[in-house]
Amino acid sequence: MSGESLALPSGNFKAYLFDLDGTIADSMPAHFIAWTDTIRAHGGTFPENLFYEWAGVPPVGVVKLLNERFGYTMDPEAIVADKEAQYLLGVANIKPIASVLAHITAQYGKIPLAVVSGSPRENIVKTLTALGILDRFDVLVGAEDYSKGKPDPEPFLKAAELLKIAPEDCLVFEDADAGIAAAKAAGMQWVRVPVVLSGAGSPAL
Repeated sequence: MSGESLALPSGNFKAYLFDLDGTIADSMPAHFIAWTDTIRAHGGTFPENLFYEWAGVPPVGVVKLLNERFGYTMDPEAIVADKEAQYLLGVANIKPIASVLAHITAQYGKIPLAVVSGSPRENIVKTLTALGILDRFDVLVGAEDYSKGKPDPEPFLKAAELLKIAPEDCLVFEDADAGIAAAKAAGMQWVRVPVVLSGAGSPAL
């Protein structure tokens, strides 16, 4: 969990848009465990390097990528349902990323805040509830709310539309390359939330 402060780009931003997993919530290790347990139960594997490489890709897209890469024939919707259920079993243990939480706390009540995630809405709500910050956000955009996930700009543009804020007036907080590519494509400035390395040398964000 990173406690270092984040340097923001200059600008008079009218809204902050936050990715969830690995940005607000130190939840990537828990997601990796849920993924590997689920994929293993269906006779496959999910290498850790690919998990972090595909960070930000919507879950259904991850299953499709695994099928393409390894020749699996897994049903994306069924696998994602199993994986999300597995993740939610441990959601109460998720902790926030301190450097990002500081910006949420500082701007709450001053400008609109939104979560823009590849996770389904139930996952978003339960994670934010576990962190005690669900009420801080004006808009939640999840996997059900768009047709093209990150790196497509649609998720961020959807949030800006719901907030009634011009894209160029939004600042995006992201930890993943796919999310930053989506922010750029949406015409938004962004700040990268750095990946913290665990003791084993693997990304823990």
